[in-house]
Amino acid sequence: MRLTNYTDYSLRVLIYLSLKSPQELSTIQEIADAYTISKNHLMKIIHHLGQLGYIETIRGRSGGIRLAKSPGEINIGKVVSQTEEDFQIVDCFKHGGSYCAISPTCKLKHALYEALQAFIGVLNGYTLEDLVNNKDELRELLK
Repeated sequence: MRLTNYTDYSLRVLIYLSLKSPQELSTIQEIADAYTISKNHLMKIIHHLGQLGYIETIRGRSGGIRLAKSPGEINIGKVVSQTEEDFQIVDCFKHGGSYCAISPTCKLKHALYEALQAFIGVLNGYTLEDLVNNKDELRELLK
């Protein structure tokens, strides 16, 4: 199982914002610089996280972004499920995927599906707050 950069960066944005006070605003450039990633990549992610209700964007000269919810209310499994575009880890999971001769009796796809559910299940047990209980260390690394 491999998550896309989109999901990885989405989680990084949420982690970064959770290190700020609830009223403190951050900029996309600030986050891009902290993680050494493209501002252009982040713009789409920020927009999507705003649509999902995880972050609040404030427009204008002194605008920026901040979390729209407390870190304890942001479930990591849900974020991953909402930002990852394709959990079709094998071709036979896909509608209209290529035909496999053993598909009618294949137990592999069932085992993989069960593993995928376990993966998401574990992530569902974590909130953003759980991931940032070492705030001072994280802040130091993101300077």
